[in-house]
Amino acid sequence: MIEKEFFTAIETQNNSQLPFVAYRKPNESFVKAILQKDDAIHTVSDFTESGFVFSPFDSEKNTILFPLEQSKMISCEYFISSEISNVSKLERKKEASNNSEIEQEQHLKLVEQGIKAIKEGRFEKVVLSRVEGDPISEENPIEIFQNLLKNYPTAFVYLWYHPEIGLWLGATPETLLKIDGQRFKTMSLAGTKKYDDTIEKPWGTKEIDEQQIVTDYIVNNLRDIVRNINVTTPKTIKAGELLHLQTKISGILKLGDLKKVIETLHPTPAICGLPKIETKSFILNNENYNREYYTGFLGELNVKSSKTRNKNRRNVENNAYNLVKTTSELFVNLRCMQIKKQQALIYVGGGITKDSNPELEWEETVNKTQTMLRVLN
Repeated sequence: MIEKEFFTAIETQNNSQLPFVAYRKPNESFVKAILQKDDAIHTVSDFTESGFVFSPFDSEKNTILFPLEQSKMISCEYFISSEISNVSKLERKKEASNNSEIEQEQHLKLVEQGIKAIKEGRFEKVVLSRVEGDPISEENPIEIFQNLLKNYPTAFVYLWYHPEIGLWLGATPETLLKIDGQRFKTMSLAGTKKYDDTIEKPWGTKEIDEQQIVTDYIVNNLRDIVRNINVTTPKTIKAGELLHLQTKISGILKLGDLKKVIETLHPTPAICGLPKIETKSFILNNENYNREYYTGFLGELNVKSSKTRNKNRRNVENNAYNLVKTTSELFVNLRCMQIKKQQALIYVGGGITKDSNPELEWEETVNKTQTMLRVLN
């Protein structure tokens, strides 16, 4: 399908108020879309289903599914012609954000509560967040989606809509998991600082410790379900105008129980805290707003793909035997926004440890807000 036909198809789906998701995986040129044929709400029961899933932060709530058997799947190659630049608007938005004294005061108080709880020994780390509303004159989600595609080629970029749930967009740098047959991959991603022309600047103790907490948790909890675990050394990655510490973790699944794997990983310390039960309870009781799908996960679930065993086109007989694999690729829903009532609701947060500084944590959320503000026209 050509690019124009692809975007016309998702625009028609959106205007018809039918569920759909359009997305591009990190470092890929093809954009895909899954167009559900009706407006029913389908949910996952045991993660043996096949389709595209969208799951909230609160793992007790339902994971939404766009089933492949009840949807149409389309794709096109998307060529990025140039970077989007909205510098003047970005500065105006940043100034308005910093002038929200009440919002800043509330977040500082929340962070102070988190630090106090850590020092009291209630938990080791907690991730605290806030939502910022910015008015938009027109709701043009497809144009915002195209801006995300142009600005964040190394992220998982998506536009998701269901008439009964809402409209979400995002450009997330974090993989929850990738399973290709029995091969398993995930990552720990923590620590944040603003990009300033170089990725070589050293990290502070707070960020290094925070990232190690996430890595240790993931590795320790995977040992019963993953063998031959391999852990890379942390490296700095760039996501938009932000830098993060990333460690890649891989191995071979011992069992095919994807539900157990997801329950083990989600929510990770990178978006919740450690221990999981205590920090999740603290978040739900103290953030004073509903995260909904922010820091949940989304992506392809149990999608079958085939590869030809013999690439020699003249060998027709051998080409009849294709290798069929089932893959799942899920991403943590970070750097995201919800479009609602002519407002862009932008969700941002940060990891809090005993060494956190409330003022710096506020600045981190301001910097993360710019990731989404940058693409709003």
